[in-house]
Amino acid sequence: MNLNQLDLATAAINFPEADSIERLNSECFCLSLDTQALKQALESEIGQAGLFELIEQRCPYLFATRPVFVSQRDMTRMAQVISAIESVVALPAYRSEILANSSSIASHNPGGAMGVFFGYDFHVTEGGFGLIEVNTNAGGAMLNAVLARAHRACCPAIDKMVTAPDRATALEDDIVSMFRQEWALAGHDRELRSIAIVDENPTQQYLYPEFLLFQQLFQRHGIQAVIADPSKFTLHDGVLKHGKMDIDLVYNRLTDFALDEPASSTLREAYLQNSMVLTPNPQAHALFADKRNLILLSDPIRLQALGVPQATQDILLAAIPHTEIVLAENAERLWSERRSLFFKPFAGFGGRAAYRGDKLTKRVWQEILSGGYIAQALVLPGARGISAHQSAQELKFDLRNYVYNAKVQWVAARLYQGQTTNFRTPGGGFAPVYEVTTEAHELGCASGKNGQ
Repeated sequence: MNLNQLDLATAAINFPEADSIERLNSECFCLSLDTQALKQALESEIGQAGLFELIEQRCPYLFATRPVFVSQRDMTRMAQVISAIESVVALPAYRSEILANSSSIASHNPGGAMGVFFGYDFHVTEGGFGLIEVNTNAGGAMLNAVLARAHRACCPAIDKMVTAPDRATALEDDIVSMFRQEWALAGHDRELRSIAIVDENPTQQYLYPEFLLFQQLFQRHGIQAVIADPSKFTLHDGVLKHGKMDIDLVYNRLTDFALDEPASSTLREAYLQNSMVLTPNPQAHALFADKRNLILLSDPIRLQALGVPQATQDILLAAIPHTEIVLAENAERLWSERRSLFFKPFAGFGGRAAYRGDKLTKRVWQEILSGGYIAQALVLPGARGISAHQSAQELKFDLRNYVYNAKVQWVAARLYQGQTTNFRTPGGGFAPVYEVTTEAHELGCASGKNGQ
């Protein structure tokens, strides 16, 4: 994967020293969120009337006030890790091992569909680098397309960093092409005509505004789109229907990854009958997003047994924190080492029920011991200053790579306080990422004295 594939998501600047990345993130305030531009993007360019007010009411901390700077080296390294993981997942031996230990629906052939919006989440600092997890229904891509239109520079030296509107438009076009490709990969010759965006009680979901953006995007490209709860579908003569609308493809935002819940029964039946294209699907989740996979991917013995090339092993072992299942036999050791560990449920999502070891109470530890948890070596997140007037005010950040078919489409940051990303932090939320190259070219913002 070359850097041109990342140009859509990043604007390169020049800076003399790699350690200046942290200085930029702590002291440079030359770029900030333009609220009026955000409102225009949400309500005029790609959204609909009232969407800005809905976000202000529902999720006021969805968009961060500052961007995040990342080195060219780390951007390249993230892409290499993603490529390495995708190459391992393609191995028949890996797929057989994982699917043999997954729910039965994961073995159903999804008909060629690969899965949209894989999310590879990293923690990156000058002193550390690690893949934290992989998700197969990563939210936020459309929100970042909006955000790319709404950050403005007040310093001429880095004005060229601001993502041009045509790059945001290119991302939107790429999203539509991705869904059409999923439809074609499933063996369909005719045009994709309809998409259902599905989540449990969608109007009450925190990211419901993004569902509306997707609906508008699909409709602008001539594709009917509906937003619906999984219980609102019927199956007639091999055709999935929402009311009178025939549904070609379901954009799956459910966290019911195996479609086990009663509300998902019609979707499950339609999927098993190949009556629609489901993306992402249970097989993709089992192969990529089950957190137990990180145990294998961070184990040199198991990687060697699978026949993974040594160069690929080296990339994975250097980037994926050591991970193991929490069991009764290792509980005493893990408790004693807890301050250097992070604990997550196998099928967790959105940081729910995930805990830094140094924050654990004995009560929570007993819940973890009841089963279904991994322990992962702790990789600290990066930090971003958000105010020139409050230099000590910093937020943590992670980096999300949106990926389709092993290619990075976009890179975004998420700023937050607390143990995990939460979109509940003033000044936090999704943030644009700007790539800093290593050629020597001083920036006016390097002093940290610019901006508001």
